[in-house]
Amino acid sequence: MKRITVISAIMFILISCGENKNNATKEKDLKGMHEISVSEVLQTNNYTYLFAKENGKEFWLAVPSIEAEKGDIFYYDDGLLMRNFYSKELNRDFDEIIFLESVRKTANTDIEKSSASDENMTTSTGRVPQFKKENIIVTPVSGGISIAELYENKAKYAGKTVKVAGVVMKVNEAVMDKNWVHIQDGSEYDNKFDLTITTSATVKKGDEVVFEGKLSLDKDFGYGYVYEILLEDAVLKQKK
Repeated sequence: MKRITVISAIMFILISCGENKNNATKEKDLKGMHEISVSEVLQTNNYTYLFAKENGKEFWLAVPSIEAEKGDIFYYDDGLLMRNFYSKELNRDFDEIIFLESVRKTANTDIEKSSASDENMTTSTGRVPQFKKENIIVTPVSGGISIAELYENKAKYAGKTVKVAGVVMKVNEAVMDKNWVHIQDGSEYDNKFDLTITTSATVKKGDEVVFEGKLSLDKDFGYGYVYEILLEDAVLKQKK
């Protein structure tokens, strides 16, 4: 996996978690080893923002959650510079910010780095969010099919309108003018049990829902971010 591609995926996840106003622009990839001194630390649910200094220049960086405090010295190899980035969790605009895959406390690249692989980065296909399988049982509604069935016979359902029931695991709102919903129903095929849905409907984590939409295969949104199956423009048929 190329490091810059991973950084781009991290950036996509930040955006899909509501971390921008859709006007952030990629400026350039930054390569080579850097040594920084931390001046300020801001923590969010999944990411750490560092205000740091290198060679007299101060700037902001974002990295998957780490323990950090003022005065820490970190090293990193590559970064992705973005301009006009907005963090919803911090309610703050950044004129410039560098996204990192990871940082480390030694210049030696052979030393283990702080991991960039949380639940949103560990994937079996592309870099779609993947979650822990929950102990739930949701029976398909009349005329509906299970998530396991979708994965097992995806070619059969490709391009067709299908109905799926499940429990909401995560919601990312207003990403590319859609809400992105992850559901599980307790079924599983080949270690795949999470279904991503795009919709205009509003739901929240824990809701038991029924969606109906068109199934797309291998949907590629760039940055190496590919969905093996995706239920698009789905209509919420039931919620409880």
